[in-house]
Amino acid sequence: MDFEMAFCCINDQEDVDEQLIIRRRSKKIRLRMNWYAIYDDIDFQSRFRLSKEHFELLLNTIGCSLICRRQWNDAISPTTQLLIALRFYATGSFLIIIGDFSGVSKNSATKIVHRVSNAIAKLSKEFIKFPMQQDDIIQTQARNFKQAGFIRVLGAIDCIHIRIQSYGGENAELFRNRKGFFSLNVQAIVNSKLQFMDIVARWPGSSHDATIFNNSVIKARFESGEFGNGLLLGDSGYPNMPYLMTPLTNPNTPAEILYNEAQIRTRTMVERAFGIWTRMFPALSKGTRFKTANKTMDIIMACAVLYNIIRMDIEDNVDIAAYNNLLVNYNEDFHQDERKFLIENYFEACL
Repeated sequence: MDFEMAFCCINDQEDVDEQLIIRRRSKKIRLRMNWYAIYDDIDFQSRFRLSKEHFELLLNTIGCSLICRRQWNDAISPTTQLLIALRFYATGSFLIIIGDFSGVSKNSATKIVHRVSNAIAKLSKEFIKFPMQQDDIIQTQARNFKQAGFIRVLGAIDCIHIRIQSYGGENAELFRNRKGFFSLNVQAIVNSKLQFMDIVARWPGSSHDATIFNNSVIKARFESGEFGNGLLLGDSGYPNMPYLMTPLTNPNTPAEILYNEAQIRTRTMVERAFGIWTRMFPALSKGTRFKTANKTMDIIMACAVLYNIIRMDIEDNVDIAAYNNLLVNYNEDFHQDERKFLIENYFEACL
């Protein structure tokens, strides 16, 4: 009897082992295509947004931070990691699809996207910055002046909602914006070349545009006089300040109407930049599905850096001498009501 029971136990154990063996999946070796070598520059740029020249520049800058510390067999190279992240930004697809395209697993694709995004986001101080030297400030103002004849403008400011998936928890509703979906409210300042000069990507969707600006570093820099008498242009959601020009609610005189037209036409550069940026990187317009805000912020900052890299070769010639001659009569310190001063003196004279 004892022999029969022992025999049955052995058979049962063998059945269990067989089930374990059947359920265990064998490791799959996936083919990783070298898309950088396969595509020419035109096809490469249409799929990854960067030209091969810019791709090499970026890879040489962050490549060291993407090298695996442990030399595993078949380790994913920095080139492949950067291609995976760029493909995600350029399509906004599910990470399992990005992994299939690149020959890696979904988990690997997820880790790579976050690692690369963090590395690119750290370059923001190098590629997203305000002009500091006086000559650079004058050049920026002269380029912006060409838009609609508004003098002393350094940039246009506005916010855009980047859709996210709810992070859950007690503070989940803070991310629901006035339009009803969850988002991060991202503030940006743009110049006439449609480049980002400043970007803030850490506020939940329920935050008002003016609240973000009032708590930003760029406001403190303007109030400290770091940019001289340079101006920002914003919509009616911002308060009218000596260095922040907003449109008039009810313009009456010809000078006020001309001021509003110039202000609105010049301010559209930030709206155009948002449109190009989100179409260039659909990962922003389709929305992200990450579990924490920090990971989404890295994606936003990385896409902003890449956007500026793409647009940094754009030439925009401007007549600095002619602008300086015009600026002589209006190159004073801020007045108590700078908007009123510009309307009564500059725009009145333009009629």
